[in-house]
Amino acid sequence: MSQLSGKISGGGFDELILPRMGVQRNTVKQGPAFGVDVSVVDIGGGNGLALTSDPLSLIPSLGMAESAWLSVQLMANDMATTGYSPMYAQMVLNLPQSLSQEDLIAYWEHIHQYCSAIGVSITGGHTGRIEGQNSTIAGGGTMLLTAPMDKILLSSSAQAGNVIIVTKECALSSAAILAMSFPETVINKLGKEVYNTSCDLFYQTSSLPDALAAAATGKVTAMHDVTEGGVLGAVYEMAVASGLGLRVNNQALPVGRAQELVTNLFGIDQRYCIGAGAMIIAVEPGAENQVIAALHASQIKASVIGTFTAKEQGCLLIDQNGIEKPMDYYETDPYWAAFFNAYKLGWK
Repeated sequence: MSQLSGKISGGGFDELILPRMGVQRNTVKQGPAFGVDVSVVDIGGGNGLALTSDPLSLIPSLGMAESAWLSVQLMANDMATTGYSPMYAQMVLNLPQSLSQEDLIAYWEHIHQYCSAIGVSITGGHTGRIEGQNSTIAGGGTMLLTAPMDKILLSSSAQAGNVIIVTKECALSSAAILAMSFPETVINKLGKEVYNTSCDLFYQTSSLPDALAAAATGKVTAMHDVTEGGVLGAVYEMAVASGLGLRVNNQALPVGRAQELVTNLFGIDQRYCIGAGAMIIAVEPGAENQVIAALHASQIKASVIGTFTAKEQGCLLIDQNGIEKPMDYYETDPYWAAFFNAYKLGWK
């Protein structure tokens, strides 16, 4: 039976992956877990090694520079949740045979430039061409950093009473990539202005500046970057990872007009689709204004959307009438089906 695109389901992760994790070492302080962005190893001397891995994007319809941007920034966004910048990267390139040498040079030049801009040294990996490789995923990468063990933040460390802040807006990357991938359709249906605004969102998909600005206040207990599942998926994952409940005000979610129009055109809910560039931040109660001020000083939009609560209170979404309802969670991001459905329909 064929499987849906996107990450493996929570059940598959728990039943297939987690019971088979190789040798257990007591130096592994954070291994793989639902809703956790990084792993952490105690390397002695009071220091920790944080690591994260992600696919590398190679999407010809977007371009080599844009593909390289996604490849670097999506890993860096995970690393950012520690409160520190990534330091090192390993890259494995499994390239399609159809990729020209010119495009490979352009792709790798931009990988180099984007890594250099955020202080990342590329320390090794593997490069090759694979027969029959036609995916928009061209391998994978791992980023690493070292930092004081007791200062590394984890998305599983939110506490009851913490205020929930989200940076920027919902569906940044979904709207941008859909518009850039189907420009004729978006321009014809929604107009050139919406198309241009959506494309401009693409380079807002780094949340590293958000995380560093917030962490510098000393008032942040946990962070989680927004990827598959969108803003609401991310806050739900953070609550589960931390053993908490939550209350989120639906009306407080930061939405943009361009994202609303694009996601509606493709039949998906902007609150639940891939939103790289936004960061969920758990903040000590009473410190939310200080954190927001720090973000605003870096020209980063930020909004309070709710609070984390005791687990027994559940995960609740408050509608415009003040009615609390259980928050939905979807294991499969609707973006994938929307993208491939548009492709099959011949949208340009």
